[in-house]
Amino acid sequence: MKLLPAIVSLLLSAAAFAQPYPSHAVKVIVPWPPGQATDIAARMVAQKLQEQTGQPFVVDNRPGAGGSLGTSVAAQSPADGYTLLAASSGPISIMPSLQKLTYEPQKDFVLIALITRNPYALVVSPSFPAKDAKEFVALLKANPDKYTFASSGTGATAHLLAELFNSMAGIKARHIPYKGSAPALTDVMNGEVSYMIETVASVAGHVKSGRLRALGVSTLRRAAALPDVPTLAEAAGVPDYDAAAWIGYAAPAGTPKEVVARLSSELQKALQAPDMKEKLLNAGLDPVASTPEELPAFMRREQERYATVIRNANIKVEP
Repeated sequence: MKLLPAIVSLLLSAAAFAQPYPSHAVKVIVPWPPGQATDIAARMVAQKLQEQTGQPFVVDNRPGAGGSLGTSVAAQSPADGYTLLAASSGPISIMPSLQKLTYEPQKDFVLIALITRNPYALVVSPSFPAKDAKEFVALLKANPDKYTFASSGTGATAHLLAELFNSMAGIKARHIPYKGSAPALTDVMNGEVSYMIETVASVAGHVKSGRLRALGVSTLRRAAALPDVPTLAEAAGVPDYDAAAWIGYAAPAGTPKEVVARLSSELQKALQAPDMKEKLLNAGLDPVASTPEELPAFMRREQERYATVIRNANIKVEP
């Protein structure tokens, strides 16, 4: 009779495991505050997943330490599919090359799907003397270190994408880091800083109102939110410049393959829905499709590229 409770417990556990996934609420850790791009995209997709599966997908904001705090919490969570991470390029692709972390992205996570690839735009004040990207490059080449560029902080994605562009275009300018993109953009508008490469989502409204002028976008395809702005690859004569931030859904390493496959299928279904595409595009976020099989190579390429930029530009952040 003493064996009975143990047998019942095992049977109940087996029954719970046999239930189709998801059988109860799923937590989505967002390592950023509400309103940030990763949070916006993750919430939109979580709502769609809830509609499709009939189970709650609950967003849990864990901001701090440039996204590494919440990412670390997700890495240490049970690998059962009921805690997911709204992953993004900063804490996953960039920070491992800037500082010591409590997690290793390629070891501690399985990236289930990309959900958006977010283009950036090179913007200047309306009074800036160069009228297009080719004039811009020629002007800066002729005046090394005379001009300045802003970013939302040393080591931020905007900083690295600007350093990458500067290197590929053969220009030299002085970096002015800010605490956030809003004050940086304000100083670009006022002409106190020469230029900035910032997300299309952040600059599109200022460009349309005439407070900023966009010379090009960072991806090989034009941005839906700024359809009249050419790509920097074509407009600046830098054909290989193709860079963007990314947002995706990840799970702790060891999550069962069948759970990853179900999540991947549901995410692809969500991202192909016309209403989801429209919502993301209206937020300045470009939806993308991907499969779990191609994502490990993608993660390696992204981390290696940013590591090269950080090394070549000798970028360091304070511990």
